[in-house]
Amino acid sequence: MRKVALVTDEYYHIYNRGVEKRTIVEDILDVNRFMQSIADFNTVEPIGSIHEKNHLKKVGNGVSKSGKLVEFVAFCLNPNHFHFLLKQVSERGIEQFMQRFGSGYTKYFNHRHNRVGSLFQGPFKAIRVVNDEYLLHLSAYINLNNVVHQLEPRAEVLHRSSWEEYVGAVSMPFCAKEIVLERFNGASDYKAYATDAIQTTLEGRMSEKDASLYSE
Repeated sequence: MRKVALVTDEYYHIYNRGVEKRTIVEDILDVNRFMQSIADFNTVEPIGSIHEKNHLKKVGNGVSKSGKLVEFVAFCLNPNHFHFLLKQVSERGIEQFMQRFGSGYTKYFNHRHNRVGSLFQGPFKAIRVVNDEYLLHLSAYINLNNVVHQLEPRAEVLHRSSWEEYVGAVSMPFCAKEIVLERFNGASDYKAYATDAIQTTLEGRMSEKDASLYSE
C-alpha cells in the first residue's frame, strides 16, 4: 500500500530515477522513445506495444480514440531521472499509466541496450500537491530542472521539459498548463516568476520543509 493515496482530480508530483543512479536515456533515440512513451501509454484503452500501435497506424486500421489516464501539467527528463506534475483524471489513472510507461520503456531500453533487469529504482515516488503555492513552485522546479542540477552541455542535449510550452515557444502543446498560467499575466510573467524561484533554490534559501518536497 502506498503512503500517499492517488485520488482522481488531485495533482501529484511523480518522480523516479535510474536504478543505482544509472542513466535512463543514452542518446537522442532514447529521448524520443521516452517522450513517445509518455504520450502513447496515457490512454484508458490498452494499446499493446508502441510498435504495435505504430504498425496499426501505418496499415490504416487506426487506434480507437479514448480518454486519458492522467493530465500532464509539467514534465522533465534528465539523463538519470524524471519528474512529472500530473492530475489523475481516471480511477487509478496514475498507477495504470506509470505501470504501462515503466514496463514499456524498460522493455524497449533493455532490448536496445542489451541489458536485463529493472531500469528504474523501485516504485515511482508520489507527493500530493497540497496547495497553490506548491503547485506553482513545483511547476518551476520541474520546468527548469536542468538549471537546478546545472547540467553539463553533454547532459543538456538529453534533457527535455515543458519549459518551452510555458513560455510560448511550442505551437502544439503537450501539457494542460492553464492551471498554472492562469495565475500569471501571460507567459513572460510566469517566466520571470519561475526564473526567480529557481534562483532562490540555487542560492539555498528554500526552507527544509519545502526542500523535502523535492527529494530528487
